[in-house]
Amino acid sequence: METLHTMGQQAKTAANQLRKTKATIKNQALLAMEAALYKHEALIIKANQDDINRAKENGLTAPMIERLTLTPDRIKGMADSIHQIAQLADPVGYIEEMKLSEDGLKIGKQRVPLGVIGIIYESRPNVTADAAALCFKSGNAVILRGGKEALQSNQAILAALQEGLVSAGLSADTIQLITDPSRELAAEFMRLNQYLDCLIPRGGAGLIQNVLKNATVPVIETGVGNCHLYIDKDADLKMATRILVNAKADRPSVCNAIESLIVHQSVADKYLPVFAEALSAYHVEIRGDEKTCALLPNAIAATEEDYDTEFLSFTLAVKVVDDYDQAIAHIQAHSTGHSEVIVTDNYQTAQDFLQDIDAAAVYVNASSRFTDGGCFGLGGEIGISTQKLHARGPMGLEALTSYKYIIFGEGQIRGTTGNESC
Repeated sequence: METLHTMGQQAKTAANQLRKTKATIKNQALLAMEAALYKHEALIIKANQDDINRAKENGLTAPMIERLTLTPDRIKGMADSIHQIAQLADPVGYIEEMKLSEDGLKIGKQRVPLGVIGIIYESRPNVTADAAALCFKSGNAVILRGGKEALQSNQAILAALQEGLVSAGLSADTIQLITDPSRELAAEFMRLNQYLDCLIPRGGAGLIQNVLKNATVPVIETGVGNCHLYIDKDADLKMATRILVNAKADRPSVCNAIESLIVHQSVADKYLPVFAEALSAYHVEIRGDEKTCALLPNAIAATEEDYDTEFLSFTLAVKVVDDYDQAIAHIQAHSTGHSEVIVTDNYQTAQDFLQDIDAAAVYVNASSRFTDGGCFGLGGEIGISTQKLHARGPMGLEALTSYKYIIFGEGQIRGTTGNESC
């Protein structure tokens, strides 16, 4: 489609300019973006309210509306994240190593931007600011494609960000937003290999799988969080309760909230009623196995599908296990590789858990809600990568760069060896 190709050309041109832009100029632009968000807060809130009203008319669920909603505090959070990104070291141009080869060549690896990044995301408009700022600081132009339910909010945020760019003498095309919500355009976007160097989907399992199946642009898989909390036989009850309530009920609509609770059978009789009482204040629906339902009269019998579901709501799947090995087997069978937690006072069990669980983030005695770029000191994140190639876990500035080899010589030439690799 001509419009999309025009955006791609503009992004490519902006990326070529940005690659050579000094960190001081980028930081100046970021601080101007931060100021513009505060300056246009009323307009952003109004646009967001229009989106919310439309979402309610269209029957969006309460968790989805919660993800869509912007408040002054959330706008402050967006602005604070941009401010923090401005304070971080610029990875672009950093030389990771420099070594001398047998031929007398000085060979180094230098950090470089990916180029033009495409991001497809759903109802969370704060992603517009977070993703744009991270891509920009790491030297990348970005084309954003948010969900239609947040279109007015995203446009208002984009206008503020572009105002900051222009005030620093940079092209507004560095950050662009697709405003046509059609599926046909989204499909075309996924195949924009001529301009996009990388595509990152952020959202639910349906969105991510759709992108993985249909994109020809290289994709970084992010987001789906079927996260588990395992309460070991040596767990502290008060600590376990505090972590459970935070990990499940603090903000259940996000990917780092837990969806499944696993409890060792030796403490289930004592712990499960306490957990249920603590969660009842948040009206959490418990779906449990036979042992859980026997201990909790209000629990609903769980299906096998429940243990594979990212609920993103006040619903919790619960399973009682005979021992540690059974807990590990259950997590390995159902985990999406996002964040997994154990609560235990046993040092050896904690160490075993760290080694036995293969996920982007593995916790001992702490809530999974910390899986976040801001909490990890990355100044926000572009997403939580659940894959293993290139980047894993919260993706900050460095994860949005690649590297190139730089070589310094003094007239060296290579003789014919007969074992060329290409």
